[in-house]
Amino acid sequence: MGKQFFIFFICAILVSSVFAFSACGGSRNGSGGGGGGGGGTSSEDSGDGGNIVGDLLGGLTGGKKSTVEEDPNLPDRNTTPIVLDNIASGAQTAEGNGAVIDYSNASDGYIMAKYDGDNPKIKLQITKDGEATYTYDLWPNKGYDAFPLSLDSGNYSMAVFTNIQGDQYSQACAAVVQADIADTFSPFLRPNQFSSFTSSTRAVSKGAEIAQGSKTDLGTIEKIFIFITENVSYDYEKAATVQPGYLPVVDETLSTGKGICFDYAALMTCMLRTQRIPCRLVVGYAGDAYHAWISVHVDGVGWVANMIQFNDDKWTFMDPTFAASGDTADPNVIGDGENYNPMFYY
Repeated sequence: MGKQFFIFFICAILVSSVFAFSACGGSRNGSGGGGGGGGGTSSEDSGDGGNIVGDLLGGLTGGKKSTVEEDPNLPDRNTTPIVLDNIASGAQTAEGNGAVIDYSNASDGYIMAKYDGDNPKIKLQITKDGEATYTYDLWPNKGYDAFPLSLDSGNYSMAVFTNIQGDQYSQACAAVVQADIADTFSPFLRPNQFSSFTSSTRAVSKGAEIAQGSKTDLGTIEKIFIFITENVSYDYEKAATVQPGYLPVVDETLSTGKGICFDYAALMTCMLRTQRIPCRLVVGYAGDAYHAWISVHVDGVGWVANMIQFNDDKWTFMDPTFAASGDTADPNVIGDGENYNPMFYY
């Protein structure tokens, strides 16, 4: 492929969104929980989302911690964590100008990419069938990173771009991939750049510890949700100083007990995925604030009273950051669910 130059304007999501994440926390007097906000109403999301969040906050502000009623006769759930490996096998790649895209495992819902070179500003873009374009930063000489194919099976275009100057980028390598994803939940059970973890990550073992004694997936979700909302507080200083390209470090959030919306969502994503519970890290808007939250899928369950709702075949949403703020959560942001607008799923 000949060297192709063109203008690539950096209005892309992950550049502009970092600044907006800093606005999702509300004021310092506590009128807003800051970062991991609710889920919207995509074709897979529950239409009762606003009521779910309202019930959740109502329970918290009333001092209630409703629990999932689990049958005591059921055996304890196996909480041994499972970390699925992301592999760059080299079987199917696109390469050029120091960049490599390895799409050997697209059928498992992910690709790997890296850049070995001295250009400090590298972007990866992934687009499915002309739909939403996902834009990521690649860090030079850091090895492979994993990126999800979040939009299920289909035709994906992907390319790595190196910076020329300002907002001008040159295409380094590209591929068009027909991804026949065998398990639709696979991208949401694996680590990726936004929620990165390995078997030695402390948050993985902590999630397993928290989940002990639960009988069901739903019980595990509630335990982890309550742990995070009670043990992580919103970091206003980070929100005011966060830089473009910021990525969560789940063990840092766990050890410091502080974070912005992105951190809340990434930590809970890590804990749930390694408990074999599909979890999507969602980025979009809560009111006017750019925001990150999660949505979870559980087979064959109904309500968790006054905590969160799950339908047997639907995604719904949870907001660990706003829930952590309890009665200080801004009702103008929470609203009736219409204020939540998901844009990207990771």
